[in-house]
Amino acid sequence: MRAAILNEIGGDLTVREVAATDLVAGEVLVKVHGVGVCHTDLTVIDGALPQHTPIVLGHEGAGVVEAVGPGVTELEVGDHVVCSFTSCGRCRRCSVGSPAYCTRFASLNYAGVRSDGSTTLVDPAGGRVHGNWFGQSTWATHAVASVANAVRVDASLPIELLGPLGCGLLTGAGAVLNVHRPRTGQSYGVWGLGPVGLAAVMAAKSSGCDAIVGVDPNPARRALALDVGATAVYEPADDLAKNLVRETRGGLDFTLEAVGTPAVVHQALMSLASPGSCVTVGFRGPKNPVEVDQGHLLQGRSLRGVIEGDADPHVMIPRLVQMWSDSEFPFDALITTYPFDDIASAVADFRTGVVVKPVLLP
Repeated sequence: MRAAILNEIGGDLTVREVAATDLVAGEVLVKVHGVGVCHTDLTVIDGALPQHTPIVLGHEGAGVVEAVGPGVTELEVGDHVVCSFTSCGRCRRCSVGSPAYCTRFASLNYAGVRSDGSTTLVDPAGGRVHGNWFGQSTWATHAVASVANAVRVDASLPIELLGPLGCGLLTGAGAVLNVHRPRTGQSYGVWGLGPVGLAAVMAAKSSGCDAIVGVDPNPARRALALDVGATAVYEPADDLAKNLVRETRGGLDFTLEAVGTPAVVHQALMSLASPGSCVTVGFRGPKNPVEVDQGHLLQGRSLRGVIEGDADPHVMIPRLVQMWSDSEFPFDALITTYPFDDIASAVADFRTGVVVKPVLLP
């Protein structure tokens, strides 16, 4: 197999040969047909989320099962799957349907190794290559995933485009559908119109929101937001929260911020009606102090962090697929495909905002 390897933090990605180690219980080998580039991958490259190197990143993969490990009955060779984050399935949080808050989330998704310390990948000389990134490491032609995070989908679907449903789109749509659950006629605001924010816009429209506001400095993304469901778009401005409260006669029912800077979190919170709820999903690293006006919260408003859209991938991914089939979630409008060997261009275009969601085709 071939994989894009990060040999050192801040370095370039190098596509070269690696091999998968023998599958263990619960694992499957997936031939990757398409994999997204996500902001969280870039946090590793840039050092904001430290990881051991060499490492293979990529956590929005989709493809076809080529082999199954010992005891696997949930999936078969030939199944089409979308890979998402992984979870233990046994802890208290998993048992109540909240796998995104699994007590072992960090060790299972960020450690780069299996629970026994072994790696899923080795180089041609047998040297360790860290994998298991979000339980998959799908910036590769093949990936080791598991029955916990590989979600079977219908084989008639365009599998090469479905990978982003496993993280970015799941996060934005899940925050709307699982956390806020707006009713018909309510209002929604989204700060940051990347893949997460645009997924939230589409989910808000599918929920029947009347006013859907999008905020982003990129004019192309504002235009795209209008195409997929926003009713009004704005450039960031210091007085935007005050103007939105006036224009909506009291503020927005719900807001989501997908940027993560203190200023954006504050503005999304200050744009709320009373009562109202803001979710923050923008990730700037594990330490990111944000100042909150308690007096604003005391009037019935809330600010809440959300991981992976509060979603169970085995429930949410099929739901999003069905919404797409029903023309309620046109996520394919966000995707630009790249040959796998052109990963450097895909990452560069994503960083500069030239494209919304790059998808690599191994």
